[in-house]
Amino acid sequence: MTKVITYGTFDLFHEGHYRLLQRAKALGDYLIVGVTTEKYDMERGKLNVIDPLMTRIENVRKSGFADEIIIEEASGQKVSDVQKYHIDIFTVGSDWVGQFDYMQNYCKVVYIERTKNISSTMLREQNKQIQKIGIIGTGRIANRFVPEVKLVSGISVQGVYNPHTESAKKFSQNWEIDFYEEIEDFFKDVDVVYVASPHETHYDYVKAALKHGKHVLCEKPMVLKKAQSEELFAYAKECGLILFEGIKTAYCPGFEKLLGIACTGTIGRIKYIDACFTKLESPNNRELTDKRYGGSFTELGSYCLLPIIKLFGIDYQDIRFESIHDDNELDIFTKVSLTYQEGIAVATCGLGVKAEGRLLIAGTKGYIVVEAPWWKTTCFEVHYEDPTQVDKYSERFLGTGLRYEIKDFLNMINGNDKSDFKLTRGETVAIAEIVEKFLAYEGRAV
Repeated sequence: MTKVITYGTFDLFHEGHYRLLQRAKALGDYLIVGVTTEKYDMERGKLNVIDPLMTRIENVRKSGFADEIIIEEASGQKVSDVQKYHIDIFTVGSDWVGQFDYMQNYCKVVYIERTKNISSTMLREQNKQIQKIGIIGTGRIANRFVPEVKLVSGISVQGVYNPHTESAKKFSQNWEIDFYEEIEDFFKDVDVVYVASPHETHYDYVKAALKHGKHVLCEKPMVLKKAQSEELFAYAKECGLILFEGIKTAYCPGFEKLLGIACTGTIGRIKYIDACFTKLESPNNRELTDKRYGGSFTELGSYCLLPIIKLFGIDYQDIRFESIHDDNELDIFTKVSLTYQEGIAVATCGLGVKAEGRLLIAGTKGYIVVEAPWWKTTCFEVHYEDPTQVDKYSERFLGTGLRYEIKDFLNMINGNDKSDFKLTRGETVAIAEIVEKFLAYEGRAV
């Protein structure tokens, strides 16, 4: 008898799960299915699991393919399970190609071709739905986005649109998703839209998606003008849709903890914030060649403004820009100084000049420091007048961090608005206004 084993979360059981189990069963005579616990899913970076463990086990049982169901609850269990149950074939979906090759030391490994365009209708309970997300844009951030979606339960990537068809084809082949030559066909097939195109195209794509009744997650900066931001939020509200700006730092657990500590009064009244984010970008990349919409501030400014606006608010009294420019007149380093009634702040970003890149929050009783990359906050320290007194805090940061904003976006679509404080509409509008002022200062008004 040939024994086969496979594993999965099997949340919101759908056609893709059914076909995976069907194909796994066809590989042998006896199929064992390992269903992961919520705790283990969290440990391995999967977020937002909706169905409880017993529901997921029952849905696997109802498929009729599992001869035996076990629970997976710890890292390393797969190896011991293969040995314990005398497994001949270990199989998982093709999403994981290469990641379980080490299992070949214990049994045969088979990667099953994934099911595209999954349906959430099978065994669906309580009107739960898997949101089909469509991606507009095929750049670096879009390539980071797809694998992060796979780690958030309740959402799947349907396809991609890019007016540059060859780029869309290549992207779709790489990620095994559909590509669309016509944007109308794209909108018909998706429930929600992720806009990851160049900055200047965001407004038109977001507006078009909202007009087609789609919830929208848009990369930062969402738009380049205050009026555009206000217009889109008002239109989304009128249509009962969620519009969400993807500044991933705002949704990460470590940054949320940092803000909580800062606001408790632990360091007294906050008087100064210094946020710096620099990286050395290739001079041939879009960020340093697009003379109208490129440059350091449009690319990184949103990150540096985030802690300032979260802690000091949107009512600054004065703002000043200073930049260092490259030969093509694009800013390769920009410092933004903001004056508030109760304090001052500096946001510094660079694509061609490297700096320390830390976040400093100074108060009347002490200060908080987060070393680079603070925008992926995993640990920070609170210092006081007594140099021997240092409080240290830490939090996990999983993957590239995009899964956190995807989770909160999905939760808001599903009626859970407990995350909307992390980046409010007013804060997004304020960031758009500062971007607009910067472009005007640079003589690049849009």
